[in-house]
Amino acid sequence: MVISQTNKKLSLCFDPVFGKNDPVLTDSVYFMDDKSPIKFETLKFYISGVQLFMNTELVWREKESFHLCGTDSDNKKIHLSIPASLEFTRLTFNLGIDSLTNVSGALGGDLDPTKGMYWTWQSGYINFKLEGKSEKCKDPKKEFQFHLGGYSGPNKSLQTISLNSVYKKEIEIKVDLKQFVNSIDLSKQHHIMSLGQAAVILSQAAAKCFSTQ
Repeated sequence: MVISQTNKKLSLCFDPVFGKNDPVLTDSVYFMDDKSPIKFETLKFYISGVQLFMNTELVWREKESFHLCGTDSDNKKIHLSIPASLEFTRLTFNLGIDSLTNVSGALGGDLDPTKGMYWTWQSGYINFKLEGKSEKCKDPKKEFQFHLGGYSGPNKSLQTISLNSVYKKEIEIKVDLKQFVNSIDLSKQHHIMSLGQAAVILSQAAAKCFSTQ
């Protein structure tokens, strides 16, 4: 007897790159548009609220949708199970953690504080973390650290990303770090470690770096 399959697999692969094509490795040196060298040492970010749309109609959403992604191979893919007959033309997700989850207190799984992405109950989760080194930084160690978060009022840094896509077993989503760092003057801005307007602005810049092309 053949048992009909009611679900199909869908994987979202978040692929950090430098300039759309070069994969980001923590032991490699890259070059910005002005030819200055840059090295990335840490990249972590939260993906939440995954939803699928057929044109403008919501056709599926993931329950308890919280995923910690980054450069580690184990953290690049989100594995989903969706109805076998489901088709879609667009997917959306949040870069960061919503306010309700933040005020619920530290949770388990990818939301566990031991993952290094939680400030305090007052400040909540870090949505996007990027660290590395650049000769442009005025820091004595030439380090940059961007810990972007904030979940309420003018400090709300959560970003919703919408990408056109049809069903494939694996959808590749590129995260272009070159685009992000080129939007920053590292000689003037290289440390953001708390809530504020600067974190909101850079969160918006980070969201623009996600693409399916």
